[in-house]
Amino acid sequence: MKTKLFSFIFALVFIIQLYAETDGNIQLRNFSKPLIVITLLVWLYLSTNLKGRFHKRIFTGLIFGLAGDVLLMLQSGHSSFFIYGLIAFLLCHIFYIRAFILDHKSNPNYKNSFFLWAVGALIIFCVGLFFYIQPFLGAMQFLVLMYAIIITFMAIMAVNRYGKVNIFSFKLILYGALFFLLSDSALAINKFAQPIPQSGVLIMATYMIAQYLIVYGTIERKLVVTKTEI
Repeated sequence: MKTKLFSFIFALVFIIQLYAETDGNIQLRNFSKPLIVITLLVWLYLSTNLKGRFHKRIFTGLIFGLAGDVLLMLQSGHSSFFIYGLIAFLLCHIFYIRAFILDHKSNPNYKNSFFLWAVGALIIFCVGLFFYIQPFLGAMQFLVLMYAIIITFMAIMAVNRYGKVNIFSFKLILYGALFFLLSDSALAINKFAQPIPQSGVLIMATYMIAQYLIVYGTIERKLVVTKTEI
């Protein structure tokens, strides 16, 4: 029941946000953007009561995601807010990684055959994207490189959950991590390298899908082998 209710509420926020981006309605965008993560925070809290460390870490990551949303939303008048927003999302990904590590610890000896292929593909993508935008970064090179490494590691740890949690949760969070990677890649290219047509719609749509899938996967998570606290 909670999943259907909050999925419906999130769908409304999703539509409003994309309409505001398409229409260029700044006031409506500024109203709806914080609601993206606020809706997910309430859904996660009511569905899990934050009983386990995994839930708490994802919840904390979402709080940093909310801070990042607000900072990036206000960056037009304050150029330093982009850096602060980037740092907030960096912390968001770090807490997601810390959550995914719990799943690894639950069954650390399990091996999956496609893990190294997935890691290789993600690293190649990360390196290729960084070298593509690197000439345009200037003083932002180190921070963007650190961010690229962290979000790539977050996606790698999402892949690493295979066989350690139920397949539904694994797929939801993996797809969420990949959508996050796509969203941030589009943002980086649009901001530093070259403008992307309808970039706001692309960036926000993929970002909202990413956060929704990660939270949904967190709520549906069940460990295959329990060797750690949940």
